[in-house]
Amino acid sequence: MTRTIYYVASTLDGFIADGHHSLDWLLKQDIDQGGPMNYGEFIGGVGAVLMGASTYEWIVKHQVSRGEAWLYAQPSWVFTHRELVAVDGADIRFTKAPVNDVHMAAADAAQGKNVWIVGGGNLAGQFADEGLLDELIELVPTSFPQVGWG
Repeated sequence: MTRTIYYVASTLDGFIADGHHSLDWLLKQDIDQGGPMNYGEFIGGVGAVLMGASTYEWIVKHQVSRGEAWLYAQPSWVFTHRELVAVDGADIRFTKAPVNDVHMAAADAAQGKNVWIVGGGNLAGQFADEGLLDELIELVPTSFPQVGWG
């Protein structure tokens, strides 16, 4: 059964990025260590990915433009009202459609696997407001930067 999940890492005070919009602290975490927060196991159960434009732009700027491949083999929807450039070879679909419409398409594309809402809480909140969010999984890392939050 397809479930829509907001799987996110944040600090105890609820921040995802530091004051400089950096996720360097998160990328230093060992999230493939097994147990209920195991990213490798989690992503294996994901059939479609949903994200906002800011998350997409962060991935492109901090990973793809530095030579890393697009992170997701799954079909990915990016909610945006701006013109964005797609990553070559990635199954990325830019949309302005309401979350209900995109959710239906993503669940169908997931073929029984889960739909993952990636990134900030705004998009996850829109899905929750529509009754489409089935689960919240929050990873609280073992180390945090000393300054710069918020």
